[in-house]
Amino acid sequence: MQLQQKINRITDILRRDDGISGAMHYTEQISWILFLKFLDDFEEEKQDEAQLNGTEYKRVIAEEYQWKKWACPKDSEGEFDIKNAKTGKDLTSFVYSNLFPYLKSFKENILDRKSLKYKIGNIFEFLDNKVASGHTLREVLDIIDSLNFQSQTELFELSQVYENLLQGMGNDGGNSGEFYTPRPVVKAMINCLDIQPGESIYDGAAGSCGFLIEAFEHIKEKYNGKLSTEQWRFLHEDTFYGNEKTPLAYIMGMMNMILHGIESPNLYKQNTLTANIRDIQEKDRYNIILANPPFGGKEKPQIQQNFPIASNATELLFLQHFMKSLKQEGKAAIVVPEGVLFQTGNAFAKVKQELLENFNLHTILSLPAGVFLPYSGVKTNIIFFDRKGSTSEIWYYECVPPQKLTKNKPVQNEHLAEFVELFTKRSETQNSWLVKADTLVGNSYDISAKNPNNNTKVIHLAPTDIIDNIKQNDAKITLLLNEVESILKEGYDE
Repeated sequence: MQLQQKINRITDILRRDDGISGAMHYTEQISWILFLKFLDDFEEEKQDEAQLNGTEYKRVIAEEYQWKKWACPKDSEGEFDIKNAKTGKDLTSFVYSNLFPYLKSFKENILDRKSLKYKIGNIFEFLDNKVASGHTLREVLDIIDSLNFQSQTELFELSQVYENLLQGMGNDGGNSGEFYTPRPVVKAMINCLDIQPGESIYDGAAGSCGFLIEAFEHIKEKYNGKLSTEQWRFLHEDTFYGNEKTPLAYIMGMMNMILHGIESPNLYKQNTLTANIRDIQEKDRYNIILANPPFGGKEKPQIQQNFPIASNATELLFLQHFMKSLKQEGKAAIVVPEGVLFQTGNAFAKVKQELLENFNLHTILSLPAGVFLPYSGVKTNIIFFDRKGSTSEIWYYECVPPQKLTKNKPVQNEHLAEFVELFTKRSETQNSWLVKADTLVGNSYDISAKNPNNNTKVIHLAPTDIIDNIKQNDAKITLLLNEVESILKEGYDE
């Protein structure tokens, strides 16, 4: 049975359990079990390597909590030891009373925040076993025990399958969109930034860490076999940084990064917006910032006090945070809702004024509606800016797929291929054009994409005008219905 088939089998088993409700629950529960099996194989491999090198490797997990002891014990022949395998209430009791308290304690008295032990403690601090039946859990453990994460092929396949699980959570709708940004969008952003080894990369709204992981894969592929020992260490320990305030998203992100091979991710469970951006110094900043921050939320006055330009719009606060967190010569690509570009209210205008005057906002990619379906229908853009002087000219590109995007017809790599190809050339085409920055100042800093090659003019009306239009349309519809009704009556009378 292939890995994807095994995971599908596990999700079917978990759906029958009384403690599991929906994609978020079963993904969370599969995650911690997969992670512990991965961790056991990882430590086994480290132990074998140490033995070959004549050194010693001290395992992070104590023997009684190792996979082969509690999850799927083996006899002297290496076969499954039925006699000593826990199941039913014995299994759930051990997991609840012994295993989880042990793993949660890993953060205690540890000064080295980069250590694997500390990262494990971070993960399990916010996790609990929700599988109610010990017999269900036994079925799941037996399937996962058949996986071998010492195999690079299987480990790669695991990372792909895990991405599918996270995408499934996004497709589940509701608030699950925080876990997943469509990979074609992520890839396009990273391909444009030309990330170099030795650069620090930050996402202040990390979710499942898709941006950080894709950046890791990009560097590995581009510099395969060319990284020095120090560059490789830096890549694993000092390259990737992120914050995530939601416990489940934080857990998923941390495990996602480790399962993809980033051994020591610098991911922290905290609300990025609680930091006063006035305190951010150059040493606290990053070379690369990639993010799709939450939008549409409202922040309390005490949070707004952390920003020179106060606003209750979450997206505006995140944008200020990212601007302040970018190193000199640094590069950023941020997803923002359309409203950030066209709104000209006091706070929006001031933030965009600072962006144009103190940063080089060189590119705006207008994404088509439907990119973030099913969990958000808001039209979005990606802004690319550097901390290299002020903005003189903005290159716009309007992404126009051949068909309307839906949940079942999502954005594809080919939809963004032309944008990536033209990014450095800044060519003017049917879908791309250049705008001088000084023409935007007298326009109250409306920097929304208005394709001069498109005859269809988009007008953003005030809410009161929209309501008036609706009333007028309703009146016209009522009039037409009355006419139709009158004609029908006349027909009956005849």
